[in-house]
Order: sequence, then structure tokens, then C-alpha cells
Amino acid sequence: MSRQHVHYYLKKLEKAGLVKRVGPRWPAFYETTERCKKFLTGCEGLAPGFVFRLHNCVFKYPVLEESVQPVDWRRVEKMNWSALIGSELGLTVEQTTRHVLVYCDVVEGRDPSELLLLAKDEADRVAAHLRLKYGVRLGDGRLARKVHLGVYDPVAALVSRYWQVSDDIAKVDESEGFGEVDWLSIEAAKEYLLMPGNVKRLVQIQERFADGMREHLRLIESLQAVAEKMDRVIEKLSSKATNSEESPI
Repeated sequence: MSRQHVHYYLKKLEKAGLVKRVGPRWPAFYETTERCKKFLTGCEGLAPGFVFRLHNCVFKYPVLEESVQPVDWRRVEKMNWSALIGSELGLTVEQTTRHVLVYCDVVEGRDPSELLLLAKDEADRVAAHLRLKYGVRLGDGRLARKVHLGVYDPVAALVSRYWQVSDDIAKVDESEGFGEVDWLSIEAAKEYLLMPGNVKRLVQIQERFADGMREHLRLIESLQAVAEKMDRVIEKLSSKATNSEESPI
């Protein structure tokens, strides 16, 4: 991140009372406040729910042949073009010049991949219904935009009170009335799902490493003791050799 980008968010965190600047004027050091430490400690005891909410999911199907029957949808004017928008099987459907877009229902569950499959199956049923009802021939459907997999997160709930955060991976806001992380890919959501296990394994690795280091230190101490004994033995042997050389025959 750029210096300006980091500075912007540090000021946001300061204003929220989560970090404070310490140390000399330059370089700048920040540490968490007592409020932030208490909040993070409180989050550690929370059992993760990991119920994802797939929303804003849209599939588009290329129009291979125009419909035989007239479509009884309303025409909506866009910026530089117009679209037909209607409702089929309870879902909103939009027809552009080259595609038919199906807006899926919100679905919730613990497996992000399964949620996407459920949404795709729902969209495919609508596409098949359009073929039968209007005679339009459509190609295979694919995602029209990035998936949105929202999950409640206590840190996101706190952060979203003060500002919104977004990038190519996720965004944090409270658009649904509560703070959540909106993951924009299945892979990112799965990484989030695996995070507690990964952290636990990391802690175990650190503990094994610490045990290994303690064993290493004990070995070094033992070697040092052996080396000291060897030094004393060598000193005694040197002293005896010197005395033998000085004594008359």
C-alpha cells in the first residue's frame, strides 16, 4: 500500500480509539489501545458461525436465437441502451441485446461452493423455462459479476461503524443492518472458513518450534558444561606436563 493509503486508515483507527501513536516523532509507531485489546480478547471466545449469505448473484446466458413468442416484460431505459425486465418463476430476469440475465434469490449455508451450485441450478431452471415459454434459445450460463458471500464478523461489525473497506478480495460494510465481510470469490470465502484451523496449526507449529529451541538450548548448555570440564582437564594435564619438565631427573 502507498504511504497515503496507510496514513488514511491509521487516522481512521485513531479516531475510532483502536490504536494510538507511541514513541518518537519519526519513525511512527502505533500500538493497540486498551479498548481494542479488550474487544479482540472478547472475540477470541466467540464460536464462529460461518453461515455464508450468497447474494447479488447474477448469471448471464447468451441469446443464440430470438424468442418466437412476444415477451411481456417492461422496457427500462439504461444509460445508453434499454433492457426488458420481467419476473419468471419468482426471479427477476433481464434481457439485453445479447444476453438474458437471471438474478438469483439469496441463499444461506456453510459451504460456499454448494451455495453457488444451488444458485446456478435455480438460474438454469429459469433459463429452461424461458426456452419453453418464449422459444428463445440460450447458451450456457456463467456468472455475470463477482459472487458476494456475506458472513457476520464481530471485527467487521465494529469497523463498519466508522467506515467501509473494499478491495478486489472483499468488502466490509453494514448494508444489511449489521457488520459483515462480503467475500467476492469462492476461494477467499473458503480461506476465511479455514482460518481458525490454520491459526491453530500455526500455534502448534510455534509450540513445537519453542520446544525444539528449548531442547537445543539444553543441548548447548550440556555441551558448554562438557567443554568447561575438558578445559579443566587440559589445564591439569598441562600443569602436570610443565611440572614434569621442570623436575630434575
